[in-house]
Amino acid sequence: MASVLSKKQKKREKYTLSDLKTLGNQLLSSRAHVNNLPLLLTFVSPSSPPQHVLETILSLQSFFTIDLPSKPSIHSKTDPELIYRTWLRSKFDDFVKSLIDILTSSTCEETLREVVLDTIMELVKLGNSGRFNSAVYHRFIHSIVGSTMSVTFLLDLLESKYFKYIDVRYFTYISLEKITKTLEAKDISDNRTASADEDSKSHSKASIELSIHKIHHILAHIPPLEVLEEKSDYEMWIGSGFSSKESDRKDHSEVPDAEDKQCKTEQSNNNVSPVKMAKKMKLKFTKAWISFLRLPLPLDVYKEVLVNLHQAVIPHLSNPIMLCDFLTRSYDIGGVISVMALSSLFVLMTQHGLEYPNFYEKLYALLVPSIFMAKHRAKFFQLLDSCMKSPLLPAYLAAAFAKKLSRLALSVPPSGALVIIALIHNLLRRHPSINCLVHWENDDGTARDDSRASEPGDEAEDSGNHADLSSRKLGIDHFNNEESDPARSNAMRSSLWEIDTLRHHYCPPVSRFVLSLETDLTVRAKTTEIAVNDFSSGSYATIFREEMGRRVKQVPVAFYKATPTSLFSESEFVGWTIKGKESEGEETGTIISEEDDHNSAKRQRTGSS
Repeated sequence: MASVLSKKQKKREKYTLSDLKTLGNQLLSSRAHVNNLPLLLTFVSPSSPPQHVLETILSLQSFFTIDLPSKPSIHSKTDPELIYRTWLRSKFDDFVKSLIDILTSSTCEETLREVVLDTIMELVKLGNSGRFNSAVYHRFIHSIVGSTMSVTFLLDLLESKYFKYIDVRYFTYISLEKITKTLEAKDISDNRTASADEDSKSHSKASIELSIHKIHHILAHIPPLEVLEEKSDYEMWIGSGFSSKESDRKDHSEVPDAEDKQCKTEQSNNNVSPVKMAKKMKLKFTKAWISFLRLPLPLDVYKEVLVNLHQAVIPHLSNPIMLCDFLTRSYDIGGVISVMALSSLFVLMTQHGLEYPNFYEKLYALLVPSIFMAKHRAKFFQLLDSCMKSPLLPAYLAAAFAKKLSRLALSVPPSGALVIIALIHNLLRRHPSINCLVHWENDDGTARDDSRASEPGDEAEDSGNHADLSSRKLGIDHFNNEESDPARSNAMRSSLWEIDTLRHHYCPPVSRFVLSLETDLTVRAKTTEIAVNDFSSGSYATIFREEMGRRVKQVPVAFYKATPTSLFSESEFVGWTIKGKESEGEETGTIISEEDDHNSAKRQRTGSS
């Protein structure tokens, strides 16, 4: 094989650039020089000099654009014209294959690859009698996705130069849908086949993951379709519309000949109205994304998809409910994946009527200390506040969330405590039925105090007045912090005593902000909700920055309201007195206890007697 390649390379070296120009001009001038075509095709190779490749591409592109019409309607298989057209079609396929090899080669320069990309897109535009050549375009996209080398440069070129055309986006979605279905079938077959060769299995998995990364890159960089007015037109690469039959066909053959036949029968030159165009694009957009989300996504792709799904995908789907399986499966995973899936799931529930019975149970399970250090905590807290806005929430559920958050306030950073105070403030204001967690009166009308521990004498004394006092167990918090079901957490039997401890928090912003809960939040006319997004992305740095910019009327130099007269005050040493005496211009102090003072006075009386 190596000897054959070396012979071909030596044969190519005999031709100069002027010879290639002559061969190309002869090919374009007359069919008598059609045998120059196989010779010129040998120069379209990654191993050829770039100048030779460029000259050959220009000649062959001009030749195939003119002499490659649609398949003639000749019924006799022995007709010379039919044989010639068939042979010409095979050489055209070889030309496309050679161009794709140059695109996916790591040895070619970026300038040459850009010229090759433009050539392929011109063949897509003109190589099928003025209609979009979907067969060539599908081979091009399939080769990019299946390539083992980095094709970021090509994808960026495709995005910047061709994704602005609506028909290019349309057929890109079709090609990606076919490729994802092929990868899905391949992954299923690999899982079912118990292969003894672990190396080949890991190589196949790595290849699938690389293809998934490229598919996601393409899908994420295709600009969304904007609905235009009826009189406006979309910018098209081929300058004409496409048939609606293709969007209705469910089975797409993978054989190039069948695709070419399908392309010819389905495409038409009739322009499509912008409204119909938008519907067709939404359908293809939906199929491409739903097929992609069925693949075994790598973790980094999984997270990136979940972050952007509610903004970049859901608004453009023809039926967003089709994402419910993917999102509920992601939400049930737990951890950071559940946090990322919450945004899209919330959109489906509030805007598209999705019913998810275990939504609040899963949301309750996400309230752990680590969520206050997560990367996407700001969006999570905003969604948590939005999920608790409904006045139809039962009291036990709102109380469970309030109590869970207040317990977390004991172990989270100061920025997390500020968010918790804001969330609990809004919960108490929206749900007056849980204000008993703040102030709960006993049977005799006095306020219940769960902060003091019950004493045996007190319990015996009050047993006659309150028969059910033993069941209450004053001083014991009935809330079960380890319970995952909010209905069984006994939050309604508890109180928000943790919030009271925040009054003495070491961070001044926390101790000041907690005072907002002392107002009567049941009077909605005199209170307002707190914007959680003002605190959701806080940190030590933001708290320090705000404190440094805060203007205070009285700046404490030391922690004394009045100027101190001594190093220690008498209240710090109960039972002791401080006496001072001056000796030789120096002032010394002696601390004498009351007992020593009494003994010295007794000795003086004894001595005088």
